[in-house]
Amino acid sequence: MLTLARSFYQRPTTEVARDLIGKVLVRRLDDDGGRSNRLSGIIVETEAYGHAEDPASHACRGMTERNRVMFGEAGMAYVYFTYGNHHCINVSARNGAPAGAVLIRSIEPVDGIKEMRRRRGLDDPYLLTTGPGRLAQAMNITRRQNGVDMTDPESEITIEDGPARETVMATARIGISKATDVQWRFVDPASAFLSRKRARPASLQVK
Repeated sequence: MLTLARSFYQRPTTEVARDLIGKVLVRRLDDDGGRSNRLSGIIVETEAYGHAEDPASHACRGMTERNRVMFGEAGMAYVYFTYGNHHCINVSARNGAPAGAVLIRSIEPVDGIKEMRRRRGLDDPYLLTTGPGRLAQAMNITRRQNGVDMTDPESEITIEDGPARETVMATARIGISKATDVQWRFVDPASAFLSRKRARPASLQVK
């Protein structure tokens, strides 16, 4: 599948967040033999974060060393460590606004499920990548990937095109205390792999 071009991310952040549902997050890992392993999953849950108009955003008070990627070129990985125990993967996205990024909250695992299970230390498919911290651990995403160009097909982390989902639902964002009424969380309501648990997923074919 084609890697999403920079122009995809050079649009209003909320539009990018909505349109990422159904796309494929890809992580490439080199093993000890120099071979590249592909981990991937279909994006089913995202959240948009803006600039000064969004008090829940890291960028609301201006640029810092931590949030610099949100103010830079669109299509770059913004990875941060939070709550002292996990990382979160975002992609910078904005058009006209000084800053913006989309948090990838959950994916449906596709490739590299055995490796994801090894890294998470569990077998339950639902617990592999439902939620940003689980996702980052399963795909070995850390601050080392902060600033990676996700529009380069050879990058460690990319997002590829995928079939559009039939329905995308907008809801309030999760785990924040400000701007709680803003409908900037986007989900595929038919997916069982959302961070707010719905039905249990079906068994996965291990690849």
